[in-house]
Amino acid sequence: MDSKREIETLIRSKYPILYVVSYEERRVELALQSIATTLSRTLHTWSLTQGMKPVLGSGAKSTLSPELEALAQVYEAPDGTIVMLRDFHHYMRDPRVLRLLRDIAARLREKKTSLILTGSPLELHPDIEKDVSLLNFPLPDGDEIGKLLDTAYGSLPEEIRSKIELTADNRERIVKSAQGLTINEVEAVLARSIVESKTFDPGVIQKEKEQVVRKSGVLQYFQPDSSLSDVGGMNILKDWLNQRTGNFTDAAREFGIPAPKGILMLGVQGCGKSLTAKAIASLWNLPMLRLDVGSIFGQYVGQSEMQMRKALATAEAISPCILWVDELEKAFAGTRNSGDSGASSRVFATFLTWMQEKKSPVFIVATGNDVSALPPELLRKGRFDEIFFIDLPEQKEREDIFRIHIGKRKRDPKKYKLKVLAEKSEGFNGAEIETCVLAALQRAFFEKRELTQADLAAEVEACVPLSVMMAEDISALRDWASMRARSAG
Repeated sequence: MDSKREIETLIRSKYPILYVVSYEERRVELALQSIATTLSRTLHTWSLTQGMKPVLGSGAKSTLSPELEALAQVYEAPDGTIVMLRDFHHYMRDPRVLRLLRDIAARLREKKTSLILTGSPLELHPDIEKDVSLLNFPLPDGDEIGKLLDTAYGSLPEEIRSKIELTADNRERIVKSAQGLTINEVEAVLARSIVESKTFDPGVIQKEKEQVVRKSGVLQYFQPDSSLSDVGGMNILKDWLNQRTGNFTDAAREFGIPAPKGILMLGVQGCGKSLTAKAIASLWNLPMLRLDVGSIFGQYVGQSEMQMRKALATAEAISPCILWVDELEKAFAGTRNSGDSGASSRVFATFLTWMQEKKSPVFIVATGNDVSALPPELLRKGRFDEIFFIDLPEQKEREDIFRIHIGKRKRDPKKYKLKVLAEKSEGFNGAEIETCVLAALQRAFFEKRELTQADLAAEVEACVPLSVMMAEDISALRDWASMRARSAG
């Protein structure tokens, strides 16, 4: 049941007070106006700045404060009245307001009159929580955005409209890009897109989404700046990702394929897990959000869980998107022996429940290095679509990594003996190979000459890889992954 139908059902059922949680007053008011017309009732709206419109009652001046006067008018309102009070949560700490709301609830149960409180965020005093019914008024769905897009397209001058190819695929891409925005934001960004690029550009819409994420304060927005071609090796993981490129489309839903849940990438440090996470967003052309669990924790009781819920709600609003949780074991390391009054455990439980129950297409990309520190609940089947183990690159993969990093530094990889370098760098991870290339470039730049094979070979010889310093840990990780994870390469 959608929100409008649910509100209408509750009004018909004589629920006295509804609290509609939404940023979008205009959409809520339009829905209430439609309901009032259907039920042959009169809608009145109130705000601190505008007062009651249309006037309810005699309209005579009162000595009461504005909020108490508004409630007094609701108390005396005739049958067949719907009253919408905007931003009323600001007044719901006043004992007089709370008492009058309880009196109104008792009175309206016997009348065909309904009181609608609107505001966001939710602030409901315990004294009246049993007298108020809560409803979340979600952001506009694809159908609403599609109608708005069609209206905007139809209102364009013919010379502009004729140059815009609004095919079914383009329309779907634009609509999905705009999901997570309010109606006002969608209207504004469509107009901005026309002004900037003379078309409806999903890239402009993504910039608006970036603003939404920044305002949340609990997530970071990443512009995709890497592609799978920047990742050496991992052919099995790449094939898995390529096969799911279209899984967020309506065509996939009609075919019976659900939106993918996410992947967990475990492996040796410096082997490209974070780089791969960024490349997924570029491959699938989805916005990427990074969840920094450290920023979630607050000093007050309940604040950490609220911050986590806010972060997850923001991700759902922006969906379809990628949610990147880097170094997962550090994020939830305190769940077993928590010294923070259980905040870590409660935040972790909130995250787990959301992973299991989420309906929005939010693809989780989680990375981790230390398997022993991960809570076992996180690794059970069903949390992720797949768990990949990213091992140290083999010789052919090391050749690819040398080729990528030399090419990124404006050199022709064909001029260097990459096979020899790959043989000499056995046991190196991708980050160590990149460091060797950069160090060799630095040596050549200092000596004012071009990069040579000898420079690269010298740096490889000088480097002591992590696989030597942490041989025991890597061996234990490989043993664990051999029975529990899928190889990425």
